[in-house]
Amino acid sequence: MTDRELKNLWFKFFERKGFKRIAGASIIPENDPTVLFTTAGMHPLVPYLLGEKHPAGNRIFDVQRCIRTGDIDEVGDNSHLTCFEMLGNWFLGDCPKEEMIALSYEFLTSKEYLDLPVERLAVSVFEGDNIAPRDDEACNAWKKCGMQKVFFLPRENNWWALGGGVGPCGPDTEMFYDTGKPACSKDCSPACDCGKYLEIWNDVFMQYKVEKAGEKAVKLDRPNIDTGMGLERTVMVLNGAKSVYDSGCLKRAIDYISSKAKVPYIESEKSKRSYRIIADHIRSATFILGDERGVVPSNVGQGYILRRFIRRAVNCARNIGLDNQELVSLAEIYVDEYGIDYADIKANKQKVKDELIKEVNKFAKAIDDGHKEFEKVINGIERHKNFAKEGEIVENKLSGKACFRLYDTFGFPFELTKELALERGYTVDEEGFKQAFENHQELSRQASAGQFKGGLADGSKESAYLHTATHLLMAGLRKMFGQQVMQKGSNITPERLRLDFNLDHKMLPEEIKELEDFVNNAISREILVTCDQMSVKQAKEQGAVGVFENKYGETVKVYTIGDVSKEICGGPHAENTKQLHHLKIVKEESSSSGIRRIKAILD
Repeated sequence: MTDRELKNLWFKFFERKGFKRIAGASIIPENDPTVLFTTAGMHPLVPYLLGEKHPAGNRIFDVQRCIRTGDIDEVGDNSHLTCFEMLGNWFLGDCPKEEMIALSYEFLTSKEYLDLPVERLAVSVFEGDNIAPRDDEACNAWKKCGMQKVFFLPRENNWWALGGGVGPCGPDTEMFYDTGKPACSKDCSPACDCGKYLEIWNDVFMQYKVEKAGEKAVKLDRPNIDTGMGLERTVMVLNGAKSVYDSGCLKRAIDYISSKAKVPYIESEKSKRSYRIIADHIRSATFILGDERGVVPSNVGQGYILRRFIRRAVNCARNIGLDNQELVSLAEIYVDEYGIDYADIKANKQKVKDELIKEVNKFAKAIDDGHKEFEKVINGIERHKNFAKEGEIVENKLSGKACFRLYDTFGFPFELTKELALERGYTVDEEGFKQAFENHQELSRQASAGQFKGGLADGSKESAYLHTATHLLMAGLRKMFGQQVMQKGSNITPERLRLDFNLDHKMLPEEIKELEDFVNNAISREILVTCDQMSVKQAKEQGAVGVFENKYGETVKVYTIGDVSKEICGGPHAENTKQLHHLKIVKEESSSSGIRRIKAILD
């Protein structure tokens, strides 16, 4: 079973069941401050899960590219990836639990589809607590289908909720493949970490809401079902492979690297890990660089994560004797594979290649800078035997702190620091480096807990108003600087908006004032904001601007603000510009090469 074959089976199955396929969305979320990347198939559907009508109807499905960085340091083992594809389907405004479970069972076990033996499958359902009752409905639905192993598990295993536990929530049912490993104990279940059960699918039933933390859940007036099947993991199961790198597109990537590298894949655990990191990280970099929202390597946000992916891949290429140019060739392979499902990746093939080689060359310079800094440290020791820059040197040993500074500040690989130190007659504090690295990881995780809250994005009226203000700003920018000016990204919280757009110069104070006046004039005119649904072709014929229309499918929403703005957009918006009161631009700055950024508030 290949990746492509599994996708095609998914598409065929849900089309036959009356679901409408929608296009996969950008990997860079729009107006969602809770995440840097699209981490699940549900993120692009936030407005519709909150109640907006989807142009494709209330039964939809797709394949969605996702990136998660929480386990980046585990990449290289048998199962962890930073980049993956999620197969998903949704019931919007309805929660026919028994129907969804029957669909899940059919797709998993039918000979026409995955043909997995039921005795190798297990499922878990919510056992109930003081917040919500036991999910007997799900259990009975599975039993009715013929599922033999059904486990009742607690909240931490089978309950979906937002980070704070308040808002939409509900039980889920998770589907597992029994790997055949012996049970770890008489209580062995999918909740164990023993490796016997591998999760492949999850159906989330968003049927409740919690008003205050700790209170009993009440039924939602408009429930939903959200499902997700990890493509790579399922392909691994279907092929009886031991790791996600041993089948599908990732296997083809490993084979390509093997044909070009000097060190064989199976020579050691280190070489195997290097191969896998290259395969994963270059795929992630290809997805980000090829995205319609135009992210490039930088030192902040998505650009920083992209830079880290590329530089880690370069480090690993050095470990196995792989020429850096081959990283670009590998990216081309990915573009050809994934361009079938994601049109922007195909359209941006040259950009992917150009930006990748540019970053690779920059990193070569960073390695040179690291060498120079290493020499400064060593020369300091040799000039002053008691030299200690913030505790970096202890006698003839390079401290873990020093090694980590070279790694963190200059991107200098620890292995290279160790190698050079030994050549000069010094040792390195490996345990100290590991501790500094773990401390850094913990700080990153704490930051991620705030950044990657997951779940539904903010649906407040303040965010809706700022979204409308973003449309007015874009209309003003296009009027002032020409129709070639396009939105390159945005981020909206209830407090402020951030808008990225292409422009070849820093805006002058008088230009900022002119743009502010344009927006505030539209606000003072109290213009009605209207929404129509139509095809992309019709929208374009009517003059609608739509940089990101691919994510909405055949039918799109077009928001019109009088004679000021007409854009293809998923919403939400104000009903009238008067609700915006007054806009103030608080900052105009560079975002990246050729891209400017405006930060603004409504007061």
